[in-house]
Amino acid sequence: MDGRTPAQTRRTRGTNGRMGRADERIGAADMSVSAHLGIALGEYDARIRTFIPDYEEMLAVGASMVPSTARTILDLGIGTGALAERALARSRSATVVGIDADPVILDLARRRLGRRATFIAGSFLRAALPHSDAIVASFALHHVRTRSAKARLYRRIRRALGRGGVFVSVDCHPTADRAVASGQMEAWRAHLRLTYSAARSDGLLDAWSREDVYVPLEAELALMTLVGLRPITVWRKGAFAVVRAVGRRQ
Repeated sequence: MDGRTPAQTRRTRGTNGRMGRADERIGAADMSVSAHLGIALGEYDARIRTFIPDYEEMLAVGASMVPSTARTILDLGIGTGALAERALARSRSATVVGIDADPVILDLARRRLGRRATFIAGSFLRAALPHSDAIVASFALHHVRTRSAKARLYRRIRRALGRGGVFVSVDCHPTADRAVASGQMEAWRAHLRLTYSAARSDGLLDAWSREDVYVPLEAELALMTLVGLRPITVWRKGAFAVVRAVGRRQ
């Protein structure tokens, strides 16, 4: 035994990038969000806080990394628009382009953001990425199944960023140290148990692990650097992190 839970072992598989172009699929993001999380979509904004610790703080930090002068903000896997809404409050002259594979959740984002947003229904791995002053993603990129697919996405992000533009990602990134990562996952499980039974909490983590790929933070930063981004970790607590990156020439 290597100290990982069965869920951690499944998460590690599928990240070696050996599947070629066929790996450009997003797993859970290609199905409905409600099916992936096992909830009614109308419950999403309330329930997400019971699923993810420090959710509000992470989104606040992520939004604070968006330049106040940004005019175009691209949100990958926009969901209900929670991060986009905070970014728009900071960047008063900005509009958002939101991409999501779930057309139903896009309706929620549309109602939330109104005329300051336009939407693309589809996979952000395949949709064209418009030139943007900021590109953001919250709990979306862990749906990318392999590191080779993610590297291609990061290259496209770098090319889509305008001069002075930033990329911000809010996601789950356990450390590469297996013993520490095990403790981080136990802390996540403890957060779930504040709302759900022990069995339900274990079941949620196990179900998500079948679709989600949580790349260690160290590997994620190295991957961004490899394709020409300059990332820094601006917030870290347990298995979760907020990363900000700019192009090397900025």
